[in-house]
Amino acid sequence: MTRPLTNLEILRTGPLCLVEDLGRPGLAGQGVTASGAVDRASLVQGNRLLGNAACAAGLEVLLGGLEMRPDTAVFVAVTGAWCPITIDGTTAAFGSPVLVPAGAVLRLGATHRGLRSYLTVRGGLTPQGAFGGSWSTDTSSGIGPAPVQQGDRLPVGDPRALPPTVATLLPVTPTDEVTVGLTLGPRPESLGRSDRDALSRTRGTVSSDSNRVGIRLNGFQLSGTGHSRPSEAIPLGAVQAPPSGELIVFLADHPTTGGYPVIGVVDAADLDRLAQCVPGTGIRFRVRAPRQ
Repeated sequence: MTRPLTNLEILRTGPLCLVEDLGRPGLAGQGVTASGAVDRASLVQGNRLLGNAACAAGLEVLLGGLEMRPDTAVFVAVTGAWCPITIDGTTAAFGSPVLVPAGAVLRLGATHRGLRSYLTVRGGLTPQGAFGGSWSTDTSSGIGPAPVQQGDRLPVGDPRALPPTVATLLPVTPTDEVTVGLTLGPRPESLGRSDRDALSRTRGTVSSDSNRVGIRLNGFQLSGTGHSRPSEAIPLGAVQAPPSGELIVFLADHPTTGGYPVIGVVDAADLDRLAQCVPGTGIRFRVRAPRQ
């Protein structure tokens, strides 16, 4: 018997809702950034709860506000930034697999102490617009599925998945201050002794002018970096020092090249935490010398 197709009907999206998986690595040489979920750990956790492949596509929901209705019953999980969840008005669990009956309305309220929640569905999402082996939406280049809009119907893949590997998860818990690892380079000569000292002792803050391309940090006044240079490759987590006096930590939708000095690269494990930092969060760097 043929399994009926399942679609998620989007009734409301909130400020921004995107289809994201783990991205499309390996295409930077062609000018295509990897993109993907900015809080990769939360997306993977949601997929693990449902028995999906870690790379299955889900929804990245900024600040909550999502409402959706499935054609047939589906199992979903919500991870990342905590938000209240209801199914036809009844409270549902965060960080656990929950069943949404056919025609029931799932609602995600406003996020608490974080920016991005992730809605995963058993079987993963399979919308139109896949490119380079990924369903990720790149907000910078426009590659991938269009941002999710009210009235969209998002198809769900085959729900016959592996057994879940975890039973429940706690939400991310952003704090008022976050310390992240920073390895200096590839242009350590851009920094004098006073600049290196400033990186280690300064408490910067996350600017409201931040997005999936990068997090802007105020408060780091470095003396020797405010000049342009020939464009060069920019990796995920690169910290660029433009002449404005801000620092920019590049996230999932970053450009592949840039013309201001890259003074260091943030540890990959810390990028997920940065992606959940609200404006005004304090940021400190744990600075390491360039790798030889």
